[in-house]
Amino acid sequence: MSSTETLGLKITLGQEAHAIARQFAVEQTTPQKGKKTYLNTLAVYAVYSYLKWMRIDTALEEGDSWHPLKRALFDVADLVIPNIGKLECRPVQPGETAIYLPAEVMEDRIGYVAVQFSERLNEVQLLGFVRTFNVSSAWEQIPLASLKPLNFLFDCIPDAVAHPELNSSQIRVNLNQWFDNLFENSWMALEEVFGSINEKKFALRSVSSFNEANVARAKIIDLGLQVGNQSLVLLVAIAALAKGIAPYSEQKVEILVQLHPMDGKTYLPSNLRLNLLSESGETIQKVVSRSNDNFIQLKRFRGYSGEGFNIQVSDGDFTIKETFVI
Repeated sequence: MSSTETLGLKITLGQEAHAIARQFAVEQTTPQKGKKTYLNTLAVYAVYSYLKWMRIDTALEEGDSWHPLKRALFDVADLVIPNIGKLECRPVQPGETAIYLPAEVMEDRIGYVAVQFSERLNEVQLLGFVRTFNVSSAWEQIPLASLKPLNFLFDCIPDAVAHPELNSSQIRVNLNQWFDNLFENSWMALEEVFGSINEKKFALRSVSSFNEANVARAKIIDLGLQVGNQSLVLLVAIAALAKGIAPYSEQKVEILVQLHPMDGKTYLPSNLRLNLLSESGETIQKVVSRSNDNFIQLKRFRGYSGEGFNIQVSDGDFTIKETFVI
């Protein structure tokens, strides 16, 4: 995997993360050390947030990076996973092609996660993972191109077994707000997820031709081991059906839902089920992937403002559900 070939998982950093990072940074004796501590803290918090979302317990405050003396003396960005060990979360700044490993993080680590920062520090990408035993003690850097997909992290966490059903979001996605360019944080523009739209021109043709006034967003479903170390992308496109001069909230909305592979994969795993459910849980539509499907989609459906529905993705062992309201 390389940072230019495979999009990492994006994590938004909010006010709490920056407040902690500022507090730790001002304690340092030099501006250079303060900046390093700031980035290390944000990197740890980003991985902590991701594992929390995956329902994996961590002990954020037990790491050396949260210990005042140790973070002052050493260049550390560790996150403790109870009964497993320490995960090192190394910052990657714009333009860098490798993660730097100071001597103090070469031991007592289960592995390393690369956390790439943009020019603005409100969002990072988790680029990938490498286990400690794959890193030579003589190395000071790990090229980003040698990283494994983030899903490989779960090989180190035997207790991280997925729940039978994972609700990806506890709040309903309000599709009507999408027409006003108001989006939930985890729903991203297609270019952010797929890179150049031309790279998946065939698969996305039905979205681009859906309707000139359509809005499309995509969400990464990162369930690691449950789908053979492969992330998936749930894509939802909506279009308002014209009805006089009424505002969008009073119009019927047409909806298109697709499921795509990610991590540079061409095809979906076979036997993935994409289901459309009513608010009460009744199955309205379903489609199952085959071994040569580069995406699957539901038949377009329509609804009025205020109506709700659920989209469910399952492979028989796990189920993830997203809840929407029009």
